[in-house]
Amino acid sequence: MTIPIEVGTRVTLNFALVLEDGEVVDSNFDAPPASFTIGDGNLLPGFEEPLVGLSSGDENEFLIAPEKAFGQHNPQNVQSVERDNFNEDELEVGLVLSFQNGDGELPGVVIALSDDEVMVDFNHPLAGQSIVFRVKIFNVEPVSVH
Repeated sequence: MTIPIEVGTRVTLNFALVLEDGEVVDSNFDAPPASFTIGDGNLLPGFEEPLVGLSSGDENEFLIAPEKAFGQHNPQNVQSVERDNFNEDELEVGLVLSFQNGDGELPGVVIALSDDEVMVDFNHPLAGQSIVFRVKIFNVEPVSVH
């Protein structure tokens, strides 16, 4: 008996995240399938929702809108940081830096440089982009409760 994917089921699948221009961002199609439980936080909800109802053996492709994927690009997440805070030798546009943010670290991408300041974009690199989500479902099973 095949059971459909729903919250609380354990799913084994291969997946790919692909930009609309065809660039593959992440994929495990050339590796063993991954397993996780729907609703456990391993996948963003926007990527879990289209899986609901699929069963073992299904293959599908979904277009995930930015607000359900990595969010819209937020101009407020682009910050100017004084250049004095950086080691001069390292700076270049496109460089990913890690900044302390409360209890953790926040990655930021250098998007512009001047003599006095560095413009850093703290948006997720995929913010504002629709993502093509390809999946091949191998197994769906209820999570056993002990």
